[in-house]
Amino acid sequence: MSVILLVNGPNLNTLGTRQPEIYGTTTLREIADRLRATVQERGGSLRDHQSNHEGALIDFLQQQSGASGAIINPGGLAHTSIVLRDAVAACKFPVVEVHITDITKREAFRHHSYLTEVTVHQVIGKGVAGYDEALAWLLERVDMREPE
Repeated sequence: MSVILLVNGPNLNTLGTRQPEIYGTTTLREIADRLRATVQERGGSLRDHQSNHEGALIDFLQQQSGASGAIINPGGLAHTSIVLRDAVAACKFPVVEVHITDITKREAFRHHSYLTEVTVHQVIGKGVAGYDEALAWLLERVDMREPE
C-alpha cells in the first residue's frame, strides 16, 4: 500500500487555538483526518507526525524510507534548520512544503525557507487549504498502485 506522510513541525499542534486570526480555527487533527480520507479513497494510507523537536522530525523522515511522498510544514524550522533541510534532501520520495501563511509577507526573518530548494513544490499562504492543494499536487504525480 502506498504511504503518504504528513509532517508538521513546532507549534502546529496548537492549530485551532493559536492565533486563530492568523492560522484559523481548524485543528491539525481535522487536517490530518481530511487528508487521510482523501488518500484512503485513492487506495493508500497517510502517516502523520507532529513534533516540537527538530530531531524527532528528522528521525521520523529517516524511518519512512518506503513512503511514496510527503507533505511537510516545518513551521519556524523552515527558517533556521539546515539539518532538517538535509534530512528532506535525503528523502527518496517527493516532498511538498506547506506554509499556512504567506511567509514572504511576514517578518523579514521568515522570508527564506531552507527547505524550498530541496522540496519539489511549495504551497504558501493558502491557509489550511494549502494542505489539500499540496496533497492534490502530490497525488497527481505519485503512483498509488500496489508494487508488483
